[in-house]
Amino acid sequence: MKAVVFRAYGANDVLEIRDMPKPSPGPDEVLIKVRAAGVNPVDWKVRKGEARFLTGWKFPKILGIESAGEVVEAGPHVATYKAGDAVIASGSLRLGAYAEYVAVSGKNVFPKPENISFEEAAAIPIAGMTATVALRDKGRIGPGKKVLINGASGGVGTFAVQIARLSDAEVTGVCSAGNAELVKDLGADRVIDYREQDFTKSGARYDIIFDTVSSRSFGECTRALTANGVYINTLPSLSIFWNIFKTSLLPGKKAFTIMVGHKKADMEWLCGHIGAGRLKVVLDRVYPLEQVKEAFSYSETGRVRGKVVLKVI
Repeated sequence: MKAVVFRAYGANDVLEIRDMPKPSPGPDEVLIKVRAAGVNPVDWKVRKGEARFLTGWKFPKILGIESAGEVVEAGPHVATYKAGDAVIASGSLRLGAYAEYVAVSGKNVFPKPENISFEEAAAIPIAGMTATVALRDKGRIGPGKKVLINGASGGVGTFAVQIARLSDAEVTGVCSAGNAELVKDLGADRVIDYREQDFTKSGARYDIIFDTVSSRSFGECTRALTANGVYINTLPSLSIFWNIFKTSLLPGKKAFTIMVGHKKADMEWLCGHIGAGRLKVVLDRVYPLEQVKEAFSYSETGRVRGKVVLKVI
């Protein structure tokens, strides 16, 4: 089968399209014919070796974490799916989605909403689940809460703005002026151009600051939080873990970071709203699998509106 592989950590030039053995599903796995695969910052960070303590040194590796396609075969312990079912899959750091076929644990496979394309479906798991868990579980979002989404026009941000709107929160999005209309259309009450205004110094206070691009620290954001406000970022680091520990010991402002799992109920919630038209997937560009280097180069600019996706088959 055709797949995107790399034999060493490094820049885009380590990537190549190669013929690789078609995987066989284990007893608890589903073999999927991949139609599309999502491109996330974690993918090129894996390529660069920034997660090597998790991904290890065994090569070659097939890149890709999230995908959408059709079930080819289900292992004997998976009774939920049958051949031909349209599904969404997320394989965490096991990788393997940038290929014509991928074997994924049955617990990480979910039905695809009928009203969206495979390209849209492949963009849901990482960004959608990150936004859901951050705002609902960490931020405890609800009606009337003042929420600021930093990086509101990106993959996680576009989901976060819509989820905040669904929760009847008061939503402020931070992005470039060129993306302001998109963010407003998704449900933001107010948009701040980060080039013109520093939201941490504006004097406004928020119950939740969700830094989807992890460009502002907890220390910088504390002055923009209400007395019991919550700061959430998407980049685990020693500094954020220290702030999580420190703020857990005292009442008042809290710090969190997001490391997303994939719970069936959460994906059902997301896909239910998408299927009903209450949430939409924002796609920026769709590249053929053979143009994975171009897709990564664009993703690494940090200027993506919504998600970038690879069309596989």
